[in-house]
Amino acid sequence: MSLIEEAARRLRQLEQAGIDVASRLEPTMAPGRPQAREARKPPAQAASAPRCTLDLARLQAAGFISPALQNPTLLHEFRVVKRPLVRHALGRTAAPAPNRNLIMVTSALPGEGKTFVALNLAMSLAMEVDCRVLLVDADVISPSLPGILGVEPTKGLMDVLTQPDTGMDQALLRTNVEHLTLLLAGTPHRGASELLASDAMTGLLAEISRRYSDRIVVFDSPPLLATTESRVLATHMGQVVVVVEAGRTTHAALESALSAVESCPVVHTLLNKTPESRVGSYYGAYAYGA
Repeated sequence: MSLIEEAARRLRQLEQAGIDVASRLEPTMAPGRPQAREARKPPAQAASAPRCTLDLARLQAAGFISPALQNPTLLHEFRVVKRPLVRHALGRTAAPAPNRNLIMVTSALPGEGKTFVALNLAMSLAMEVDCRVLLVDADVISPSLPGILGVEPTKGLMDVLTQPDTGMDQALLRTNVEHLTLLLAGTPHRGASELLASDAMTGLLAEISRRYSDRIVVFDSPPLLATTESRVLATHMGQVVVVVEAGRTTHAALESALSAVESCPVVHTLLNKTPESRVGSYYGAYAYGA
């Protein structure tokens, strides 16, 4: 007698004895249901899930752009801001520069709103139909993106620079915003300033530009007059955006900041925190300079 026939005979005996066999079976062993089906789900489903979920409602409430934002003024202003950046980054200008897809956002002094601009710019760029964005927190001494985004600090830029076994793929964070990826500052390092100005950083920037040539890479970088790292970074950028706080940044400070990034082929200035009575929004005029 086969095993199947023996099992059938045993079931008949139990049923004749008045034992409810079906109620004693585990759900995964019920007739017609394959055992452990749940365990055989394709692993690709887990791999495709976002590794970092941003609270978009929280960001929007704090004044940042999100895919669901219904503020036409802010959206329009960043469309104006990003348009020349996109043209140059994607090689739509007459003379595309090396590393043209690398954009550094900085300011002359701390507190002028460079991180606010960098994040809103990245969000606005991610809303483009044919544009993918990598936002890099290069302000490694005083990173603020994790707090703003509400995410836990994790491996990032410093780890890629200091740990040979940490590759870019391990440090990148996919988000629930389509086309937006993050590279956080990473593990604090006492030599962070020197690392940003090192040959290793130069090589990493070249690798990012080449490897992610289909993306626009936005760097939230340290202030120009408070540190020296951004001056070195600017030499490897395709474009620099210098954020200027209205009513605070002096003409002398702005001149010093612009002279610090004159090695970059394309430099933009963005007037920030203008009085609402002048422009009707938090952002002011956008000017292009070279």
